[in-house]
Amino acid sequence: MSVNIAVNVQSSIRIRGSKTLYFDPWQIEGEPHDGDYVFVTHEHYDHFSPEDIMNVAAFDGYLVVPESMAHLTGGITTIPSSHIVTVRPGEKREIARLMVEVYPAYNQSKPFHKKGNGWVGYVVTLDADRYYIAGDTDAIPELREVRCDAAFLPIGGTYTMDASAAAGLTKKIHPKVVIPTHYGSIVGSPVDGDFFQGLLPRDIRCELLL
Repeated sequence: MSVNIAVNVQSSIRIRGSKTLYFDPWQIEGEPHDGDYVFVTHEHYDHFSPEDIMNVAAFDGYLVVPESMAHLTGGITTIPSSHIVTVRPGEKREIARLMVEVYPAYNQSKPFHKKGNGWVGYVVTLDADRYYIAGDTDAIPELREVRCDAAFLPIGGTYTMDASAAAGLTKKIHPKVVIPTHYGSIVGSPVDGDFFQGLLPRDIRCELLL
């Protein structure tokens, strides 16, 4: 994978290849305006930050949000309305020549992320590699169908799956690389990444970027 990957905090991710993709940008320094595509998984403040979206999005960039969030995008004034795209779980579509698959993201036995909200994770194909960004979710049955080269999975517990559940999901979907997210700040401990890494088989590379 000939891309540059950065995890800022929580699930704030940048993938830079032939295009620059942001996922749930939050607490971004400066105003890079280099995001060809900005993806949002759900509406909680640490994932949907209009200020950060406007700071990272290129002026001809695209914003992709769950369909249930369409009414929240009106204040994002730096992205043309024709470049704001809404999606729902189960969709597979091309967005300005970028292939995007949309997966559900929800809790099974916790109240924080309800299935009925229609919140999402994404598999995006960039430069022939497939990147799965899970969003805030448990290790729900639908995710066993994910096929990807790199997976970004939350491990902090409380609001999402914990490290053990994330390791179990990783073994099922078997990416080449897995990058844990959503720990060490609001929830979880900085050492959760090391614990998660220790649960993985040797043929799956784990990168700790938080």
